[in-house]
Amino acid sequence: MDHAEVNHQPMDVQKKFAIIGIGGYIAVRHLKAIKDTGNVLIASLDPADSVGVIDSYFPDSHFFVEFERFDRHIDKLRRSGIQTNYVSICSPNYLHDSHIRFALRSGAHAICEKPLVLNPWNIEPLKELEAEYGKRIYNILQLRLHPALISLKEKIDKEGPGAGVHDIVLTYITSRGSWYYASWKGNVQKSGGITTNIGIHFFDMLSWIFGNYRHLTVHMLEPNKASGILELEKARIKWFLSIDYNDLPDAVKNRGMRTYRSIMMDEEEVEFSEGFTDLHTRSYLEILADRGFGLKEAEPSIEMVHQIRNSSPVGLKGEYHELCRKVLS
Repeated sequence: MDHAEVNHQPMDVQKKFAIIGIGGYIAVRHLKAIKDTGNVLIASLDPADSVGVIDSYFPDSHFFVEFERFDRHIDKLRRSGIQTNYVSICSPNYLHDSHIRFALRSGAHAICEKPLVLNPWNIEPLKELEAEYGKRIYNILQLRLHPALISLKEKIDKEGPGAGVHDIVLTYITSRGSWYYASWKGNVQKSGGITTNIGIHFFDMLSWIFGNYRHLTVHMLEPNKASGILELEKARIKWFLSIDYNDLPDAVKNRGMRTYRSIMMDEEEVEFSEGFTDLHTRSYLEILADRGFGLKEAEPSIEMVHQIRNSSPVGLKGEYHELCRKVLS
């Protein structure tokens, strides 16, 4: 979003935000979205104190390194008549449902990064909390707002019942250094592994476009890469995810790049390399208009990645071995 388009709200109608996990790399997109939508950050929390990025957006925001003091501050504001309207959650994946509960108990709506929760059985209690507190739980599913992917969904939705099943090849390689394995991201109990931590973006997008889950087979499930076949209502998807730099195609390495993403549909590339810069701001605009994605939208991909995480890989063989050979050559 161009800064000329920023909606500067009058002070009395600005929504008040708090952020949990402001030290993570994704938090800056939330800071930008809060500012670009004309609202204000009143408090933030992170156990790490390297958070000088706040100064570029909300230098007057209160900051805490201890949850207990953050909790007390939000509660003190509420009791004095200053209500936090939204709590944005950018914390480690395994803490999401706890921080969502905190937001609702504090009288705020929750805006949570993916994955909303790690396990599908964590969703039902959150539905009960929404009803109990009268607040919404929103999930950032930004690929659903990408113009090229919206166009693709519209195309698929228009197809008649005899259109058949599309052949999809998804390849996503986003290389990470050794720090990744020492952080919570490298702990499957905390992150859910790479299929949950980086793959859920694509599993959500694909099920949104191609329909309900039918069946899946896992060929490989390792700490740094995974692959398999996912069958949806309108697509059969061969997928490969990796954080291993060595898996990047040579042409990508030669350009000094560390990320490669590709979606092939019926042997034709789906172009969506541009248009990512303002998707969090678009997500916030939808949430502020009460059109954000909630528990219902988040549930299918959480079910899929949970099943993948708990599957027994059958090993690379046949057509998938050939696919990987072509992708990585």
